[in-house]
Amino acid sequence: MADSCRKSYLTCSRISSLSFSDVRTWCLRRLPILQWAPRYNLRQDFIPDCVSGMALTVYQVTQGLAFAVMSSVHPVFGLYGSFFPPLIYAIFGMGQHVSTGTFAITSLISAAAVERLVPFNNGNVTNGSLEDPYASPFEMRRIEVAAAVTFLGGVIQMSMSLLQMGCATFLFSEPVVSAMTTGAATHVVTSQVKFLLGVKMPYISGPLGMFYIYIYVFQNLYMIPIAVVLLSLMSLTVLILTKELNEKYRKVIGFVIPIDMALELLAHGLSNVLPSFFFCIPNAGAPARTFLLYSYGAKTQVACLISCLLVLLVIYFVAPLLYWLPMCVLASVIVVGLKGMLIQFRDLKKYWNVDKYDWVIWVCTYIMTICFAANVGLLFGVLFNIAVEVFRITRAKSLHLVHLQEDYNTVNEEDYVGFKIVSVGGPLYFLNAKKFHNDILKMQHRLCTRRESHQHNGNVLLIPLSNAPNGTMPHIEESKMTIILDCEGISFYDFTGVSVLAQTCCDLTSQGTDVIFTGCSEALKKSLQYCGMKELQFFNSVKSALESIKRCRGSDLEEPNSTDA
Repeated sequence: MADSCRKSYLTCSRISSLSFSDVRTWCLRRLPILQWAPRYNLRQDFIPDCVSGMALTVYQVTQGLAFAVMSSVHPVFGLYGSFFPPLIYAIFGMGQHVSTGTFAITSLISAAAVERLVPFNNGNVTNGSLEDPYASPFEMRRIEVAAAVTFLGGVIQMSMSLLQMGCATFLFSEPVVSAMTTGAATHVVTSQVKFLLGVKMPYISGPLGMFYIYIYVFQNLYMIPIAVVLLSLMSLTVLILTKELNEKYRKVIGFVIPIDMALELLAHGLSNVLPSFFFCIPNAGAPARTFLLYSYGAKTQVACLISCLLVLLVIYFVAPLLYWLPMCVLASVIVVGLKGMLIQFRDLKKYWNVDKYDWVIWVCTYIMTICFAANVGLLFGVLFNIAVEVFRITRAKSLHLVHLQEDYNTVNEEDYVGFKIVSVGGPLYFLNAKKFHNDILKMQHRLCTRRESHQHNGNVLLIPLSNAPNGTMPHIEESKMTIILDCEGISFYDFTGVSVLAQTCCDLTSQGTDVIFTGCSEALKKSLQYCGMKELQFFNSVKSALESIKRCRGSDLEEPNSTDA
């Protein structure tokens, strides 16, 4: 009871001590528009923002219509999704080039829920035209499901923002994201096949659903209208050629040909939650449109606001004129817009040349994505990537035998016969502790075998270093050698790692090999001593250990750390 009262008192005192500057700082953090809007330079920034906003409108309108069809809702709702989300993000968002709106992957995910909960059948009456001021009850039920998906997606994003879960994106490695987006793009292209070919087909989803779609198409080739195929081919050709010209000669022509018109988390969460009440489909930051704003030199979010204004004009005045736009043309816009994702197949070459494991991760993630769904592929990719990395860590080489003449070129290796330097490179914890123990024992066995071979040839005489606490040099013994274990590379460790390190030291000592530790942190020294290793010799560096050995050969070795204190 006392603790609760104390907490209430502290809370009340904090609230009462709030000043105007504190409230102002909080508002500036939550509303970035209050930071950049007062400093907006109308003379320098308005023209680039205006040009960028007009170019963005072309993509927002065409992709809004197309992605609404992909979401299995009335096309006009795609225009709503191109108006409200950018407007909200311009107020709450921090990225000056980020363009939110309809997106292929989110539309595909929304379509799965819409088709499952409100399936289409012959009893549903709807003309699906853009000129209708009111949609049919069937279309309204579908957009209600899509809006619910939008709302829940925004709630999840806002919850992740409050829980500071943006750092979890480190789990999404480049091969996983590349494979997942490529697989999702493959799904999107497949979903547009029925429009490109003009084939009426039932909604097919679930595991291996993409392959069933193509099987259905091949079984019904006789139903494909030739005129639709020709129009799709013509649209694809014009779109692809125009986009290639835009990419190659954008600096020369100075603008993008509007061919499409002819045919980390709070801001994004709010951009989904609030628009869901205006019947908007799920939206996200679109990389292609974001790159468009960047390439056009957009200065602030004013570019998005201008685009919103133009989209609003399209909704009121131009939308009825788009009624006769064929569905195969919208499908062509979608397919060509996914070019950036589809060409990620080229990443396979760089992964193969750099790291074969990344190549395997990419291929497996892509296969899982096209066989099931984008969310399943992403989850599998993350888990598989973690499993692969754990496997690599447990098998990674963490020990390195240092050659004095190579790594210490001023040192004569003959002066240190019987001393071998082993460097530990990497963390020492439960995943690789067992392999560390086995590797160092194997290395010691090879060194001893090589030493015995040299002894039989009469080439060397081993001079060991005593493990006694006073650090005195014993008499020469040909049956022992000393390993200098450089622990400077141990970035972190756990109890298992320290225990194995202590056990390794005991095993080496029992086999006639002395151990000297160098480069150990104070915490590691205390941990080893806590594990029972009371009589160990520590030096701050390998160089100081070698100097001490050279200086004290044939005489008493000075106290450990006395030369390094």
